[in-house]
Amino acid sequence: MDELDQRRRLALAAWTSWIEEGDGAAASVRPEILDSWVRSGASVARDVGHAPLADESETRSFWQGSPLQIAVERVEEELRRTAEDGDLVLAVTDPDTRVLWTYGGRVMRRKAETVNFVPSARWDDRSVGTNALDLANRLDRPSMVFSAEHYAPIVHNWVCWAAPLHDPVSGAKLGVLDISTTWDRTHPIGLATARVLARLVEQALPRTHQYAGDPAAEDIVEPGLVLSLLGTAEARVDGQRLLLNRRQTEILSLLALHPDGLSLDQLHAMLYGDHAVTFSTLKAEVSHLRQALAGQLASRPYRLLMPIATDVDHVLTLLRRGDVATAVDAYGGDLLPGTDSPALVEMGEYVAVAVREALLGDPQPDAVLRYSELAPYDTAVLEACLAQLEGEGRLRHPAIPLIKARLAVADA
Repeated sequence: MDELDQRRRLALAAWTSWIEEGDGAAASVRPEILDSWVRSGASVARDVGHAPLADESETRSFWQGSPLQIAVERVEEELRRTAEDGDLVLAVTDPDTRVLWTYGGRVMRRKAETVNFVPSARWDDRSVGTNALDLANRLDRPSMVFSAEHYAPIVHNWVCWAAPLHDPVSGAKLGVLDISTTWDRTHPIGLATARVLARLVEQALPRTHQYAGDPAAEDIVEPGLVLSLLGTAEARVDGQRLLLNRRQTEILSLLALHPDGLSLDQLHAMLYGDHAVTFSTLKAEVSHLRQALAGQLASRPYRLLMPIATDVDHVLTLLRRGDVATAVDAYGGDLLPGTDSPALVEMGEYVAVAVREALLGDPQPDAVLRYSELAPYDTAVLEACLAQLEGEGRLRHPAIPLIKARLAVADA
């Protein structure tokens, strides 16, 4: 606590010096903080009491039914548990740093309300002064603002970590995810936690177009089947989500991964293996699936009659190109976790091994850390990354403490 308190005193001294002497604190303040102080000082009173509110009905209209709302709802239980366990307040914003959603632990929720850290509040630095939400949005990278690094004294007792949110398919910036608490609860993994939660939300986003692998692609709903299988299961046809049971999802997955078609015997073996399931049972499942697809499923052989895009093909294409970091970003985890389809189990193992081997060959720190969120006990990838960084003499690389911490947890 003494070290943290000293850090807080230095931050307050730098802020006071800047307020009283203009650029007198430049040498002791991060450049991005100083730039934000300058922007803030031009439009925000130092005694600002709370963030201004945008039109609440407009904000509510923007949020309801949006991809971000859908994603947050899908992972809300985990977000809420994180906030409650750490007595944090979490927030999700739009691309203009307008707060769309918040959830807080008991103490932080009350603190947040007093400064309008609530839905429809504007938290760009020109509205309320320097903060992590604005920096993460403006710089498009995870950002932290500690204590008096905030421009406004109303949040000098806070520490905030924020990470940008992007559509994983188009690359479009959607906003930021922020976690905040009191300065005395600052922790070295705060920024990594924000990054992990942001990735969790991104993975839960509904897919709006095919896996074109081109961030410049137009943000439109493309015709055909878009299938997400890695870490989750979601099928959309022409932008509309299909509601399928487990077996129908597995059949659709097998047909999508074999676009030239499968005979009844092949599909039965790939789906059931040695299980004693009749062909008539499989035919009934296929019939229900054909109805859900509005007839776009041929027979003799069974084949999908529409354009197909899957995250499996997307990840494998990126790996073939040598774009390991983007492939890891797109890799959501095990293929249909819990499936007992022999063919899908085999494909899942193939993709997992391909990702792992690519990382062992090119252990980029950010990609390794992202991968370790999905495979926390795969110590070989962490060790390969650590060995490479130490071999290159990069002993102060910011990823090293996180890698060592994850190795310690895995070995515990």
